[in-house]
This record gives sequence, structure tokens and C-alpha cells, in this order.
Amino acid sequence: MNVLLLGSGGREHALAWKLAQSPLLTRLFAAPGNPGIAEHAEIVALDASDHRAVVDFCRRHSIELVVIGPEAPLVDGLADNLRTMGAAVFGPNRAPAQLEGSKGYTKELCARYGIPTARYARASDRLAAEAALGDFPLPVVIKADGLAAGKGVIIAATPEEAQAALGEMFDGSFGSAGAAVVIEEFLEGEEASFFALTDGETILPFGTAQDHKRVGDGDTGPNTGGMGAYSPASIVTPEIAGRVMAEMVEPTVRAQAERGAPFSGILYAGLMLTAEGPKLIEYNVRFGDPECEVLMMRLESDLLALMLATARGRLAEAEPPRFSDDAALTVVMAARGYPVTPEKGGAIGGIAEAEAEGAKVFHAGTALSGDRLVANGGRVLAVTARGASVAEARDRAYAAVDRIDFPTGFCRRDIGWREIARGKAGQRGVSS
Repeated sequence: MNVLLLGSGGREHALAWKLAQSPLLTRLFAAPGNPGIAEHAEIVALDASDHRAVVDFCRRHSIELVVIGPEAPLVDGLADNLRTMGAAVFGPNRAPAQLEGSKGYTKELCARYGIPTARYARASDRLAAEAALGDFPLPVVIKADGLAAGKGVIIAATPEEAQAALGEMFDGSFGSAGAAVVIEEFLEGEEASFFALTDGETILPFGTAQDHKRVGDGDTGPNTGGMGAYSPASIVTPEIAGRVMAEMVEPTVRAQAERGAPFSGILYAGLMLTAEGPKLIEYNVRFGDPECEVLMMRLESDLLALMLATARGRLAEAEPPRFSDDAALTVVMAARGYPVTPEKGGAIGGIAEAEAEGAKVFHAGTALSGDRLVANGGRVLAVTARGASVAEARDRAYAAVDRIDFPTGFCRRDIGWREIARGKAGQRGVSS
């Protein structure tokens, strides 16, 4: 069958790599793609915001499945328009995509259906937000309500920082995303990610991961879109996973169906594992990046078959996803200056040498300048490897990183540190 994949990041490269392995695939098209994706797909010039052009392309090329990678086209309603024209789509329609498109929407749903999450207030103007701040102890979390490319979250430790955060939101620093804000209590605990496939009725767990958001080693510096990840996250025990399904994912899918806006696609629950149990930080309505890279490295099932069953409402007939017992770990190589002002145009070499180490290098923000590969974004490469343990996967990933020639790039050197520390602590406990 013919498939169209929309997106251009490391997530989409990982999806293209896995989709290309399916015996069901005839032709894979990608738009706008990147040089890495071009190794697995035919790159086409399509703008996902031009819904008519996407629909016309699907008709001309007999596309049987459209896979929408990023969140913005989903929130913009591209899936609705494609489905109206008879196309099968992996990804939710506009209304259920509000689970990511509006933090206030998700908070209201949590309150109505008893889903555990942080206490919150929502405000659509600065005076109301300032009044609501008085109900929360410090530190306090202030979020832009809409899509802000992963940058609309500020943890304020002082009243002055809280006021400055509100100023950023309502003064337009985050565009229309900051037209309303959500103020939340600060949750203590460790973050993790839980994924589930659903066609609106059937729900299948799809793995766990842990991301590393801060730009610097030791979780220092500003938040980013993610500097690395590993899977599985052992901190999400079978008991916790069961609670997440029963207390968060299942009620959410049921709620969307009751609202006449069933959710179809991948539902990504960002968790805080607190002393009281798991609580929902936020939902994403697409695969995370760089979590997708480690999930695809471990996935042994046919991704295309799973996506097609989801899109056609036949997930109950599909075999549950199978993952390798191996761990996978990815290290993001970013351009100098990221996340504030990343330097574009830096030359990149050594990709083949890195992959000779047993890793897979997913392109996240690259371009071709003549015959040279160069940086074309903040997060540029996601160097990903598998191993019998997180520590082994880390060693293989960093061995590959060290073969890459990217003078204007940098990476964290401690991806997976929490999991590796847990493993060492466990080994000490056994020996004693």
C-alpha cells in the first residue's frame, strides 16, 4: 500500500525507518522530510497547512494511509479533512487533539472524570491570573494554554519570577498560545512517559520511556524539546502502568467517546510519579521526540499493520505490540546555542562511521547544502542504540556519538543516569 508520512524531525525519521520495514508497504512518501528520511521515503513538496494540497496528493497517488507526525496539523484539523475525503489517518481529529492543543481542556476533563493531576486554575487575562497565583504555594508552574513548541512552561520559584512569567505569556512571547494560561501546583517526583494506541474503543499499551528535558548535564539549564531518552523506564512498574491505564488513559478515551469526539492514534501521557501515586502532567496526541526513536528501536511488531488497524477502527483484531527485552537509548546532538539561538549551517560528518558502531542516527534537524550535510535546526541528530541494559545501550550510543564530526554541535553526556544509578543501587543491594 502507499503511505504518506507528514513531518521532518527525528520522530518522523524513526517512523519512516520502521514503516519501510513493513511487508505491507508499496511506496512511502514523506513531506517535507529531511535527508535521513529520504533514505526510506520519496520526498515530496507538500505543506501540511495546505489541507487541499494534501488531499489532492493523496487522491493522485492512491494513498491508503496518512501518518501525521507533528501536533500542529492535528490541532489544525488536517485529519478531519482527510477523513472527510475517505482517507485512513493515523492521528486524532481536531476536537480530541485539544488534549494537547489546550492544557485547560485537558485539566477540565481531568476534573470532570476524576483523573489524578495537579491542582490548577485557568485564566484568560493577566488580572485573573495574578489573583489565582495567591492560591498556590511556591514554586508554582505557569503554562501557556496552547501549543508553544514545548517552550510554554515556566517553573517560578519566587513571586517576582511568577509575575515575570505571566508577563511573558500575556505580552505575546508565546504567540496565541499564551492568550490563556494554566497555573498549577508544583508536583514533586520523577517524570516518565507512557504510550497507548487506541482507535477510540480498544486501547493497547505501547511502551514507556524517560526523557531528559534540561539542556545540561545533571538536569541543569533551560528546558528543551528533549536532549535524550531511554526505554523502557523501569520506574513505571507493572503496578504503576496498570494504574495509568485504569485511572488516566481509559477514562480519557471513554470521555472523548462520550463527547462525540473519539480519540484515534497514539496517546502519550506525561507522568509525575509522586508519593501519592502517578499523576498526569499533560497529554500529547502524537509520538514524543526523542521518545519515538527509542520506542521504534525496540518495536518488533509491524508498525504499519498497527497504524492501519488503529486508523480503520480494527485495533481489537490486531496483535498487541511486541517490544524487544533490550533497552534503547538516544542521545540528541544539538546545534550550538540551542535552545535559545541555535547556530545553523554547521557541517556534519561521520554518520556512516557512527552507524558502524551498531547505532542508528536519526536526522532531526538536518539539510543538504550541495553535497554536504549541515545543521538546520536546534536538535540536529538523535543517535540511538540498543543493548541488554540501559548502561550497555548508553555505551553504544556514546561510542557512536564520538564518531560523528559535528564541530558546532553538542550533547549531554549523562543520558540515562537515573536508570543506571537505580541499576547500580540494585546490584549493591543484591551483593549485600
